[in-house]
Amino acid sequence: MNVVEFARALVDLESITGNERAMADYVHECVSKLARAAGGRVERMDVEKDRFNVFAHWGAPVVTLSTHMDTVPPFIPSREDDEFLWGRGACDAKGILAAMVSAAEKLLASGATNFGLLFVVGEERNSAGARAAAKSPRGSRYLINGEPTENKLALASKGALRLEIVARGRMAHSAYPELGESAIETLLDVLESVRRVPLPGNAELGATTLNIGTISGGRAPNVVPDAANAEILVRLAVDAAPVRAAIEAAVTGRAELKEVLCVPVIRFERVDGLPTTVVSFTTDVPMLCPAWGKPVMLGPGTIHVAHTAEERVRKSELADAVTIYADMVRRLLAEAGA
Repeated sequence: MNVVEFARALVDLESITGNERAMADYVHECVSKLARAAGGRVERMDVEKDRFNVFAHWGAPVVTLSTHMDTVPPFIPSREDDEFLWGRGACDAKGILAAMVSAAEKLLASGATNFGLLFVVGEERNSAGARAAAKSPRGSRYLINGEPTENKLALASKGALRLEIVARGRMAHSAYPELGESAIETLLDVLESVRRVPLPGNAELGATTLNIGTISGGRAPNVVPDAANAEILVRLAVDAAPVRAAIEAAVTGRAELKEVLCVPVIRFERVDGLPTTVVSFTTDVPMLCPAWGKPVMLGPGTIHVAHTAEERVRKSELADAVTIYADMVRRLLAEAGA
């Protein structure tokens, strides 16, 4: 298959985080065929029951191309027009995975060795696959991480602080609300305070931003709710400590604050001759590196349509990415003297 056909086949495999098995099986099968034909090795790196990463390498993997196999919900099947491949994962990150496998094929055809492919589960939720891979490094000195950057080299990415706020109340019949205490009303008041927390930024990465992603709670319309919770995600342009402290001050005494994930601001390696950008999203890189080497980040597609009903990637960008990835591997191998 060419890169667009391969990417479309991947898009049509539903792989929402936690349900990556069919996708991982298919990727393992495709990469295994390439490995058998070119003397490589492929393994399943267990993460948890029915979930595994796929790792392939040809020789000692000095440079590793890596991206993730999972997607956010909902599943959106593929379609094509003259310019774009559409569907969930088209740019984040199944098109990228297809370009990386195609680049590996191109490299092997030219006689290159000493590189690998690492495809992980769980990036969209908690980086479970990346955390598992970090415990089992394979000697790679450079990791080329694939995320949609419009084929520009990312110089830095924002960090992330994921928090859960849990409010407690007391149940009562809603006809007599004075006998209870509404956890939902408490949560709403707390969230309003959190929304007013000043968030510092900087000139390089811009503003630190906060998103209230989910709210849940209550039992029935006629019951004063005894529990409610919200999940929030802060995109960090600065160190997490002052942001965390400010949110804690807004919550303390009224609700419980739980930290789910904290990822620092990341700066990537430079590769001369490529256009550059700075991105606001967070990746698996903080979990994978330095165990898998110095990080480089680039990929086809724009993050602006990822996680939306309009997710798509230009077919021309997929084709360009194949050449960019292959050239980048060669350059990094040369720098490493491999």
